[in-house]
Amino acid sequence: MGHAGMAAAAVRYLRSAGAPTATGPVEPLPRPDLRAVADDERAPVDAAEFRRVLGNFATGVTVVTAPATDGEDGPAGPAGFACQSFSSLSLDPPLVAFMVGRTSTTWPRIARAGVFCVNILGAHQGELCRGFAVSGPDKFAGVVYDAAPVSGSPRLAGAPAWIDCTIHAVHTGGDHLIVVGRVDALGTSDGDDGSPLLFHRGRFGRFAD
Repeated sequence: MGHAGMAAAAVRYLRSAGAPTATGPVEPLPRPDLRAVADDERAPVDAAEFRRVLGNFATGVTVVTAPATDGEDGPAGPAGFACQSFSSLSLDPPLVAFMVGRTSTTWPRIARAGVFCVNILGAHQGELCRGFAVSGPDKFAGVVYDAAPVSGSPRLAGAPAWIDCTIHAVHTGGDHLIVVGRVDALGTSDGDDGSPLLFHRGRFGRFAD
């Protein structure tokens, strides 16, 4: 299945599964024709050099979570993965976006749920992030969380901010998918100083005045 087929299949699945839909009409832009990139069209950019140069762009760090669902192998626990490629997208309607690799084993579980919560991590949560950045049978072992108010997705204790979303659209982006979420609820943690966890050149850091 090609890139366009995978994105279309994800959206069809969400609709057939009765996932919550965004309230209010949102007019989509015309979709461009999607096709595979030919070998002679690929830019002569070395993958390692690409990562090295792009690593100079400092980002915040999030953990995207989704509630437990029933999968092909029976009930599964909550899902989550560490994500740097998160961004606000639109104010009216309120939309956010994150990118996830097409080979991710966590993404299908989020797609099944049809909802997710973005947990914006604080400077003190580097180890928590590392736990969600690797594959494992239970990333939530020992992790304190409660349920986000609308989706029921895990809302991680100690995260300075959280954004509760419904999947609004899924687009293709090379070897990644671009997931757009409609914001249903959001908030900040009381008593947190708001210092963000940052990632730069392969290392965690923190903001300093």
